[in-house]
Amino acid sequence: MSPKPVILDVDPGHDDAVAIMMACGALDLDVLAVTTVAGNATLPKTTRNALRILSLIGRTGIPVAAGASKPMERELRTAEDIHGESGMDGPQIPEAAFKPDGRGAVELIADTLGESPEPVALIPVGPLTNVAAFLRARPDLKEKISHVSIMGGSMGLGNTTPAAEFNIYVDPEAAREVFESGLRITMSGLNVTHQAGAGKSERDRLRDIGEVGGVVAGFLDFFATTYERIFGFEAPPLHDPVAVAAVLEPGLLKTRPMNVQVECESDLTRGETVCDFHGVTGKPPNAEVGLELDREGFFDLLYESLKRL
Repeated sequence: MSPKPVILDVDPGHDDAVAIMMACGALDLDVLAVTTVAGNATLPKTTRNALRILSLIGRTGIPVAAGASKPMERELRTAEDIHGESGMDGPQIPEAAFKPDGRGAVELIADTLGESPEPVALIPVGPLTNVAAFLRARPDLKEKISHVSIMGGSMGLGNTTPAAEFNIYVDPEAAREVFESGLRITMSGLNVTHQAGAGKSERDRLRDIGEVGGVVAGFLDFFATTYERIFGFEAPPLHDPVAVAAVLEPGLLKTRPMNVQVECESDLTRGETVCDFHGVTGKPPNAEVGLELDREGFFDLLYESLKRL
């Protein structure tokens, strides 16, 4: 089978950086484009970081377009407390060897879908502002999207408020539009991405697979210090690569179809993804919600992908 065509929508971010590398190193994925959004850091920083990562791994032919600099209706909240001032603190990597595409994110997504001979999967691993903006601007291209694999939300506890995960909290209105779009959606929330914690043994194994693995391990060493300080985790979760794995090897993620509603009105629970596990609302499912990750298979897939870079 030919590789699955994908577009990554990112806000790097350490785990976004690993997701980009994993997707680019995977034999069964064809990364057609990368778009950036404000989230973990401001848009200039997330765009710079995406360009630097692609330059590091020699993928300067992949177009990168900057997207939304703030949420659709709210002020931007960033996460430098987790990712550092640059949005990707830790090991020093060179500046980018190429510049962003002249098109914006919505235009690049539209052109990429329009030019693809087959439907394309979207893998958004930041706030969903760009995806919602695209759906508003180009509903005629919706059928060219095969799948949307989201890192966001939680079937349980949040990490930004007691109720909400960061990506959904930053732009809940955009998330609501995406979940109500009718597209085929897989949601990898905190309840499943926390199963992908990269402890010392996983980081040591990364160091053994060459220069790229060493950079990834260095990113995760930094990520580990902030996660332990703020959350008490010794093994920082590789949130965003789980959304890549859900496209690359769907069998690694055990899911259940559910209706997912995004809370936008309440100050207390803004950004909560309300997952109807038992179907008590009677509303039809609109997402496959991740429940359990094959942790060993996930890390094997990650290592094999990074080895190719």
